[in-house]
Amino acid sequence: MIRYLAIEGIDGAGKSTVARMVADALEERGHAVTLVREPGGTPAGERIRDILLGSDSSLDDWTEALLFAAARAQLAADVVSPALQRGDLVVSDRSYHSSIAYQGAARGLGVEAVERVNRYALRGVVPDMVALLRLDPERGLDREVAADRISSEGLDFQRRVAESYDRIAEAEPDRFLVVDASAPLHEVVERIVEAVEAP
Repeated sequence: MIRYLAIEGIDGAGKSTVARMVADALEERGHAVTLVREPGGTPAGERIRDILLGSDSSLDDWTEALLFAAARAQLAADVVSPALQRGDLVVSDRSYHSSIAYQGAARGLGVEAVERVNRYALRGVVPDMVALLRLDPERGLDREVAADRISSEGLDFQRRVAESYDRIAEAEPDRFLVVDASAPLHEVVERIVEAVEAP
């Protein structure tokens, strides 16, 4: 069974809602679950989150990428790794694949360069499965209640992110579960839970 699940997708795809509902469903089925979010999940990570997503922040693209990696490394060390060691199932709202799609591809920093930085920072603590919530970027932006610094980049940026996610999923078909995020929410959650519990 899957022990570490990440929920990925463009802004407005419903990642936070789906992650929370998947975690609740797995707990109802008797699993011990640790729910985390990126960036964040630790005192340092939450402060970095404020910098990264605050609308008044002006960041160089590599500063942005490295701050994401730093928050992610702290979360892996302080929360994810201990949870896995005690036998919990970890459900994460985003993972390092976000940095590959957003900073590596959409920002143009280079997919391989950004992936290398993150894999070094994570020291092997990476998801077993990634559920990619696929949604039309225009619809995703329409769903946004309040835009943060990154989601306010606009439609063309989100399209580049979506295209990058599709390429990542195609390159790792054994690890990615692609889910239609426009489907009813209960169907999205049920499909992910079934995949996690599959033998």
